[in-house]
Amino acid sequence: MSENEGARTAGPGDAGSTDSGPLAGESHPAPGAGGRKPQIGDSRPAPDLGGRKPQIGDSRPAPDASLTGGDQGGDQGGDQGGDQGGGGGESGSSSGRRRRRRRGGRGRGQGGGSQGQQSGGGQGSQRGRNRPVEAVTDDAPVELDEDTLKSRRGRERRGKPIGRYMMCVSVSDGVTQIAVLEGRQLIEHYLSRPADDVSEIHGNVYLSKVQNVLPGMEAAFVDIGTPKNAVLYRGDVQYDEKEFGGKGRPRIEQVLRSRQTILAQVTKNPIAHKGARLTQEVSLPGRFVVLVPNSSTYGISKRLSESERKRLRKILDRVKPKQHGVIVRTAAEDITKEEIERDVRRLLTQWNEIEKLAGRSEAPSLLYREPEMAFRFIREEFNKDFRGVVIDDPDMFERVRTYVESVNPALVDRISYHDPEIESLPLFERHHVHEQLRKALDRKVWLPSGGSLIIEHTEALTVIDVNTGKNVGRSSLEETVFRNNLEAAEEIARQLRLRDIGGIIVIDFVDMEIKANREAVATTLRDALARDKTRTQVFDISDLGLVEMTRKRIGEGLLESFANACADCGGRGVNLDDDLLAGSGRAGRR
Repeated sequence: MSENEGARTAGPGDAGSTDSGPLAGESHPAPGAGGRKPQIGDSRPAPDLGGRKPQIGDSRPAPDASLTGGDQGGDQGGDQGGDQGGGGGESGSSSGRRRRRRRGGRGRGQGGGSQGQQSGGGQGSQRGRNRPVEAVTDDAPVELDEDTLKSRRGRERRGKPIGRYMMCVSVSDGVTQIAVLEGRQLIEHYLSRPADDVSEIHGNVYLSKVQNVLPGMEAAFVDIGTPKNAVLYRGDVQYDEKEFGGKGRPRIEQVLRSRQTILAQVTKNPIAHKGARLTQEVSLPGRFVVLVPNSSTYGISKRLSESERKRLRKILDRVKPKQHGVIVRTAAEDITKEEIERDVRRLLTQWNEIEKLAGRSEAPSLLYREPEMAFRFIREEFNKDFRGVVIDDPDMFERVRTYVESVNPALVDRISYHDPEIESLPLFERHHVHEQLRKALDRKVWLPSGGSLIIEHTEALTVIDVNTGKNVGRSSLEETVFRNNLEAAEEIARQLRLRDIGGIIVIDFVDMEIKANREAVATTLRDALARDKTRTQVFDISDLGLVEMTRKRIGEGLLESFANACADCGGRGVNLDDDLLAGSGRAGRR
């Protein structure tokens, strides 16, 4: 169907009308066809307006309902409803002018609202016929000998596993919350609402359609079926070097064109008014390897020792598919060849299913959906440094245990169930997670020695102010300020990680006179941020005591997960005095 549709021709309801009564306020004769009944393909005559010319606003009469039933209304209506956008909104005139149908914009949901009318089932019906591929989380358990299992079980004390971290998973009303504790201190929190394929789509693969290409922005906006179009930047576009003669990276308008169908993967969730970010280099993560389809990528985690990297390189040479790239993850340390080969085979099966689904689907449609948050976290992070994973939902517990049994059976005993009917306290209350979450949502954070942090968010950046507060020190002002700033540097790194603050961050430390003290505070901040897996960049402290830094923005943030903007003040925190403003306006006019 063309993007620009002219005066509407035959549709499911355009077979004519034999009703002599008025329709839509006016009566119109059936097409003059020599006494025969109207046939599909006959066009409806222009309205009889008593000799006057048609005017803007005149509507074409509605079709006779008796001729739109049965197979014609069911089959043709479904097909043409998807192309013509519901029919009723296509008011035409006898002038035959072509109207451009608007694509995208607000209100485009998944099968509901305007998109449900535009696509006649659109992506919703596509999902009904072709379910998206999902990561395998219920594979058969891997079989290992007892010596291998014993070496991977981690440390124990008095028969109980010990470790630096602990993971608590709480499920309530379909909402999953994941809390990561270091000792007893909350360091990370994740919140996952029921999958809606709109806000939590990181890692999903789509058959998408390019809406428009902007050479001045070196980007393209792409329709993936979400309310906001996703953005694909020039650096994330894949192309054939032979096609462009190897003259460097081509311009984006040379590679992409409007209405082109492409395969793309989401690398960043939509945040606030920004749509999702895409890449054409698809990667499918497994427990031990990452498969990069149709690529020559070859890599092994640099966190592993050189001897382990050599061992894994020999294994990778034997199991790597010729047409695909493979990256070995840190979790592959001491993993056998059979386990890596099994992981590669599982990912290859997923990619083959994605290709088959793309061949029989229409853009935009979801091809591959990432698993739930709990499975993603276990796949990426869970190892023998965790003393346990505690889950308070029986269904989630069984599925997670089955998944761990299939990828890391040595640690399956560290998955435990918190039964709310037997335990006296809820899971998060027992481990003091609720208490720490409430403190993390406050703008003021107290330091152990009496100082404080004030964390404020703006549109462009986040500002953190360090105060000495109740900390009066003992020896000298410089020493008091220096110790206070060291405490603040450690706490700031923890708060950034816990609150998931991203973008530009400016930290106002208390002024220090000695240069060595400023350098020590900057070093402490960098060391504390090194424990954060999210990429950060920190600049030196200025003479005014300011530190400028950036942290990659991954999600919407902890505060935004639990709060909505105030309906009265719009999030500003102040209410204007309308009566006073009105009075000053009258005074000004006088």
